[in-house]
Amino acid sequence: MPNFFTLMNLLAGFFSLIQTAAGNLEAAAWLVVLAAFFDLLDGLMARLVGVSGEFGVELDSLSDIVSFGVAPSFLLYMFGLNQLGPMWGGLLASLPALFGAVRLAKFNSMAEAGAKSTEFTGLPIPAQAGTVVVFILTFIGRPWFDVLARPQLSVLITLVVGLSALMVAPISFPALPQPNRANLRTYRYRFLLFLLAMLLGVIFQEIGLLVAAVIYLLWGLGRALLWAVRVATDTEPLADADADPGVTP
Repeated sequence: MPNFFTLMNLLAGFFSLIQTAAGNLEAAAWLVVLAAFFDLLDGLMARLVGVSGEFGVELDSLSDIVSFGVAPSFLLYMFGLNQLGPMWGGLLASLPALFGAVRLAKFNSMAEAGAKSTEFTGLPIPAQAGTVVVFILTFIGRPWFDVLARPQLSVLITLVVGLSALMVAPISFPALPQPNRANLRTYRYRFLLFLLAMLLGVIFQEIGLLVAAVIYLLWGLGRALLWAVRVATDTEPLADADADPGVTP
């Protein structure tokens, strides 16, 4: 059953590519959101039935690189980066797919080593893809946002480069633990923020989801900045770098 939802994740990503090629960018973006929903379901189902193994991990990563790497990259290219030409526009658009592959390989190697944590080292690839698609859904078709104009295209380029770099950066982003009674008590603020993000999406749709994505990014970046300031102003060297919650060595 978990592998079925993983394959539905891959199928949604494949159909997103088809819709992007056909010029239906809004439909393509929502299909990436659907892929993320299936990705969430396969993880929940795996926990419920107590199934885990190397096969599922590898299948999940292969699906993720299509749905959250290649599909958003192609979507970004057709959304505006193609204005830079097939060479430079294609190279910039490929960054989420390339850095996403590195991110997934790193995550798999940590999983094989038995490393489990309530933090992600680097921005998770679904979070990167989610930020990309809600950005596109927010501004596509807005008459006041011309992606062909230089300022808006600069924002798009900065978004692509920044999200790609964050996927491989040694910065920790919070993960949502398994929703059991103990975790609900220990990480209640994380679950509350997750529910708040869902509520923003229901009420304000793509704008609410974009706000939630920005808050998530600022959470990780803010903790990393606070850690850097603390290190720079501390006269005593840190005894244990692993104790830092914001940056993972």
